[in-house]
Amino acid sequence: MRRHCVLALGFVLAFAAAAWAADLAAPSPNGLKMPPGFENWAVISISHRLDNKSMRVILGNDVAVKAARGGRINPWPDGAILAKVVWKEKPEEGWPDAIAPDALVHAEFMYKDSKRFAANGSGWGWARWLGKERRPYGQDAGVEGECIRCHAPVRDRDWVFSVPAPMP
Repeated sequence: MRRHCVLALGFVLAFAAAAWAADLAAPSPNGLKMPPGFENWAVISISHRLDNKSMRVILGNDVAVKAARGGRINPWPDGAILAKVVWKEKPEEGWPDAIAPDALVHAEFMYKDSKRFAANGSGWGWARWLGKERRPYGQDAGVEGECIRCHAPVRDRDWVFSVPAPMP
């Protein structure tokens, strides 16, 4: 019984620490907040950028994961939040043909709300936080225009580059 209480307390503290850490991040210049506990969301996809030698994991909140697993991603449903966590790559120690994550670069988020974000033409809210310090990216609310311009080539896929990975 005592062991179960200790384990339960450990889970509660871990969850609280993740929520506390997210709350420490200042809001993005456009007012969006980093979702607490995103580090524990399910994986939707991964990607590797050869041009800047970075690797990414794409995570989703419950709404996004359910949509991804059900193939309902064009459009993504309102309430979906996608997180892309980016690291520089390094050679995997002891395995020369593999790469591994190195320094954390940033975490980016897309928040789907077709009514709230209708004015920007995408139906998504956009935000990024840099490094372990979780410093908000950008000088003002116009920062999301940079994201929208980058994602314009995939506007016909509801502005999302990542395709959900098939799961076994």
